Amino acid sequence: MSETIEAADVTTENEGGGESTLTVVVAGAANLAIAIAKAVGGILAGSSAMLSEAAHSMADTITEVLLLTAVKRGGRPADDQHQFGYGQAHYFWAFVAALATFTAGSVFAIFQGVHTILEGEEAGDYLVSYIVLGVAFVIESISLGQAIRQVRSGARRSRMHPARYLRRTPDTALKAVAFEDSAALVGLVVAALGLAVTEITGNGLFDGVSSILIGVLLAFVAVTLGRDNASYLVGRSAAPAVQDLIRRTLNETPGVVDVMMLYTQHLGPHELLVAAKVDFTDDGADDIERTAEEAERRLKEAIPALREVFLDPTPGRTP
Repeated sequence: MSETIEAADVTTENEGGGESTLTVVVAGAANLAIAIAKAVGGILAGSSAMLSEAAHSMADTITEVLLLTAVKRGGRPADDQHQFGYGQAHYFWAFVAALATFTAGSVFAIFQGVHTILEGEEAGDYLVSYIVLGVAFVIESISLGQAIRQVRSGARRSRMHPARYLRRTPDTALKAVAFEDSAALVGLVVAALGLAVTEITGNGLFDGVSSILIGVLLAFVAVTLGRDNASYLVGRSAAPAVQDLIRRTLNETPGVVDVMMLYTQHLGPHELLVAAKVDFTDDGADDIERTAEEAERRLKEAIPALREVFLDPTPGRTP
């Protein structure tokens, strides 16, 4: 059984909802407080990098609201109009969140940096900015710590290394929080370095360059998350290891001769659909039904996130 859990690159039902909601709420509250503090510090210091960091945190706050919407909307039960559930809504709102990160954070930071390089800036109170950056670093670390705890928890259940689990999990809300909090910590270091060099040299060029670097970092995160969510929105199949596990489980079921065709699709972070053309032994309709039921039971035991299984009896190819 350990082999099946290790191969399952899908999250289970009990792994998502509540834990993902807590992670997103913690990140959202932290980012809102940090955004206000950075804005005040940026105005007092006259630093474009600080203002870019304030825009970064505000963009992250908006992102967390959208991610919370993704978790809640995607977790609604199936109904007559959406018979496979609302799991795809998770990816839609997470994709919108990635766009918000790009437009509200990256574009503003790059614009602010270019403006500072071309127009210059007036020096202000640097001490306040350093204090704000230090406090922000602590708060962002707490938020990232919550995301890391969830990643490690999921990795233990899936028998994977945390980095591999984060890369392959279909829970894009968790991935977004982990990526954005990591980017936030890197951005804080970049802002602090830009501020320090500007204070030492008296040249605002370095502050502007640090602002542009923050914008580029945000753009990279936004594009990465947007591409990932878009892939799930257009019908991403299960990972190759999961497909191999499905084929092996079906082929090992008594009464199954061969799996002719296999189709999989993620319906949401915690839901997977499987459809297959299966060659059953010719023992009559009743035996085929019992074999199909046993095959479905085995599949759902091996992959807890499996929501729907459709098996089409198909005669094998004649040589």
